[in-house]
Amino acid sequence: MSDDLVVGVDIGGTKIAAGLVDARGAIKRQSRAPMAASGSAEHGLSAVITAVDSLLAETGSRKSIRGIGVCAPGPLDPKTGTILNPPNLTCWRNFPLAARMSQHFDVPVKVDNDGNAAALAEAQWGAGRGYRNVFYATIGTGIGTGIVFDGKIYHGRTGAAAEGGHVSIDYHGPRCACGKHGCIEVLAAGPAIARRAHAKVASDPVRGAALLALAGGRAESVSSEMVGKAFAEGDPLAEEILLETTQLLTYWLGNIIDLLEPDVIIIGGGVSGMLAPFFEKIRAGLPACSINPRAQEIPIVQAFYAADAGIAGGAALGWGGES
Repeated sequence: MSDDLVVGVDIGGTKIAAGLVDARGAIKRQSRAPMAASGSAEHGLSAVITAVDSLLAETGSRKSIRGIGVCAPGPLDPKTGTILNPPNLTCWRNFPLAARMSQHFDVPVKVDNDGNAAALAEAQWGAGRGYRNVFYATIGTGIGTGIVFDGKIYHGRTGAAAEGGHVSIDYHGPRCACGKHGCIEVLAAGPAIARRAHAKVASDPVRGAALLALAGGRAESVSSEMVGKAFAEGDPLAEEILLETTQLLTYWLGNIIDLLEPDVIIIGGGVSGMLAPFFEKIRAGLPACSINPRAQEIPIVQAFYAADAGIAGGAALGWGGES
């Protein structure tokens, strides 16, 4: 293995993904391990250290890594690398993760949330390379975002900025898990796509025949992945569901453009693949959703890093990317 490597670590509620990444953003080796999310703080730390140690032992790179970057769920403090109180990682409350990992591995360690770090990786190595100002959104079970200006993550005053998934576009809309109404997350993320599918299939089983077949005849079992599969196979109802999602995202992104006017909008996450065929429809709809007369000039592109966004994001931090 080359000496010019950092470790990118992606910590979730159930798993830890770790990878060795070179200075060009190429993931040379990676591994996955379970996360002890609900035990003690030390058990959680031990799980992360063990995952990284195992990766380094496999590759013989223990003494040659230059740094470690960690993607973790927020809320967290990126300046100190302290995990504050993430709902999916109850083992850590005001836990100094960066300091403890740095002490163990004797290298610099940076910590940030997944949206910020993935945005940095895309800006440095991925679909945002060559652009000055990048807006990144990951659409999956939720919607997370990151903003990179001039190669630096925009954190805001306390590190809590860029929660774009909780920008509301309908204050009469459904209540989001964050407590607000009509957030784009509760309207357009994977579970919202599934909820729209449930309602449409239940009200018209004939039109919903393709989705019902995928769901074993149970309308309530239709998932967003099934909607994507049915759309790929030419199902009109699946297309209708995704077009409605596209309309919501267009309105939201019009607001983002009016506020930030980024040079590029990058969409990643598990839902991005099924939405990619609609990116041009989003751009076409922007004049009705933005006061910016040049909104359509902003490219909307799919992220370069897919399932490996967390590893790449951690590595971008570890390589000394501005956080």
